[in-house]
Amino acid sequence: MAAARRALGERRVGHAGTLDPAATGLLVVLAGRATRLARFVALLPKRYRGTVRFGCETSTDDATGEPLERDAGWRERSDAEIAAAVARVAARPAQVPPQVSAKKVAGERAYRLARRGESLELAAVPVAIHELSAGPLDREAGDLVLEVRCGTGTYVRAIARDLGRELGTRAHLGALRRLAIGEWRVEDALPLAALELAPPALRPLADVVRHLPVLEIGGSNAEAIAHGRKIEEPARFEGPVAVFGTGQLLAVAEWREGLYAPLVVLTS
Repeated sequence: MAAARRALGERRVGHAGTLDPAATGLLVVLAGRATRLARFVALLPKRYRGTVRFGCETSTDDATGEPLERDAGWRERSDAEIAAAVARVAARPAQVPPQVSAKKVAGERAYRLARRGESLELAAVPVAIHELSAGPLDREAGDLVLEVRCGTGTYVRAIARDLGRELGTRAHLGALRRLAIGEWRVEDALPLAALELAPPALRPLADVVRHLPVLEIGGSNAEAIAHGRKIEEPARFEGPVAVFGTGQLLAVAEWREGLYAPLVVLTS
């Protein structure tokens, strides 16, 4: 983020969804008032390509951790058994997060407790794995490439770990690349080096919420919501809506008890 602040000349810079330190791929960077909209982007489904490496679990469930249990049983698993295990893992409604993760345990981040050597009992949390597919197993290297489309809070590291266990062996995530967040694609992204060389014009604020329903208002309602007040409108949408007045994004609001209440105001 420090590099983005320097390149953009903007103090307020944030992102919509962290990447693991060893991961590559798309990071949506928000500047100025757009930082207020990060939570609406972070909730979008994400798409990843990951490499499962069979034969060993690690303390972090990826290649950065210390090796733990080893098992070569994956060599005996057929392609049909692997495909069935992938389908079972994809159908699970919950997963246990990695020991080294940002999940909170008694008010403290799990990764801090793990780094102090404290034993953790993380509870399974609901997740949404919308799509999970696998290529053929590289039987020389023990690698299996996965394509994952999932909801926020889902750990691909945990998918790799669980797939190994589902097959009666051990595995961790060898590599991970984020391909998309909602409609934002890595192919359209700018490498950090290019950003530092020649910062581009920032995309319009409205692009950040283009996935939300749109509510067009005017007159006194536009003035009211721009000042953080609730408004009455006949149209009703479920969940957050992008509120526009005279072509300008004024706020993101939500229907509550017969009125639209602003969640975020963007006019100042």
